[in-house]
Amino acid sequence: MESAATETSRLVELWNLTAIPDVTLKMVIMWAVIALLFYLAVWKKYEPLLLIPIAFGALLANLPTEGMINLPVFENGEQTHPGGLYYYISLGVEYEIFPPLIFLGVGALTDFGPLIANPRTLLLGAAAQFGVFATFLGATAIGFSAQEAGAIGIIGGADGPTSIFLANKLAPHLLAPIAVAAYSYMALVPMLQPPVMRALTTEAERKIRMKSLRQVSRLEKLIFAGMVTIVVILLVPAASALIGMLMLGNFLRESLVTERLVKAAQNELINVVTIFLGTSVGITMTGERFLDFDTLKILGLGVVAFGIATACGVLMAKAMNLVSKNKINPLIGSAGVSAVPMAARVSQVEGQRADPGNFLLMHAMGPNVAGVIGTAVVAGYFIAAYG
Repeated sequence: MESAATETSRLVELWNLTAIPDVTLKMVIMWAVIALLFYLAVWKKYEPLLLIPIAFGALLANLPTEGMINLPVFENGEQTHPGGLYYYISLGVEYEIFPPLIFLGVGALTDFGPLIANPRTLLLGAAAQFGVFATFLGATAIGFSAQEAGAIGIIGGADGPTSIFLANKLAPHLLAPIAVAAYSYMALVPMLQPPVMRALTTEAERKIRMKSLRQVSRLEKLIFAGMVTIVVILLVPAASALIGMLMLGNFLRESLVTERLVKAAQNELINVVTIFLGTSVGITMTGERFLDFDTLKILGLGVVAFGIATACGVLMAKAMNLVSKNKINPLIGSAGVSAVPMAARVSQVEGQRADPGNFLLMHAMGPNVAGVIGTAVVAGYFIAAYG
């Protein structure tokens, strides 16, 4: 009997040495949410570069880990135990380092030529921002504060780094659901936008063929990068970090004399930062934070934001056609959301469904990259107004 009791005691002791007793129901529920994110990223290939790091970070957040997210311990003013790995890595989000670095890579990857060749498409990118402001008003109407509503509304801009940047500034407690909503809906652009686009356009409008864009010189592109930097920062100083890095990356690209730097920004830098940014966001997705009614409201408002942004871009194109002889295919108005280049591809696909010989991709890139600038400007406005 004594031997059996001793054996049982040892088993209990071994059991208590594991982390299994620390598993909670909320953790298990979050495992199911994480499994869904993995499914969307791996099998459906929806934004896998971000959703996989976010989901894996969330998995780590919902396990009883050691040395991952714990705070440093201080006694008598001296540090006795260091913080966990992601206590330090997540400072890249907290100190607003990662999103601007992502913008540096985006700038190095982006050709602003279509926007320069057809500058009126800037209005389509601006029109899409009405989705942001409409969602902001809706969020305040259902009980969110102005700061929270601003962070939620920017989901309609379809720009993940900007959503993270603004959420960290205005509503860090909502960072996880806002980031997941932003990247999930960016991935679902090919499903969310077409019904809105078809509902607001006629078959004849979808068949409109636009004139070929003129060739834009390198000098024009360099001047554009410099002028946008100056004008936007003078008007909205709070957007400096995002616009400054975006245009730095683009200037490096268009100068044609910094090939090594451009390749580093396009590949190594943006890839490394994407891993750290995604997992840092995921590490905030604890069950206590994520399994909340506010999360469901944010997901719902995200869909509304995308729908309104898409609709406003299409309607702006239709309005411009009323006063212009050089017609715009309204489908490219939907590309005013800044999911580059996915939203432009959706315009191309929808246009070719109506007319297989119609090529809208380069035309759609104008409002698409305008949307990147527009969303950064709106984010700067919210920071200045409510930060």
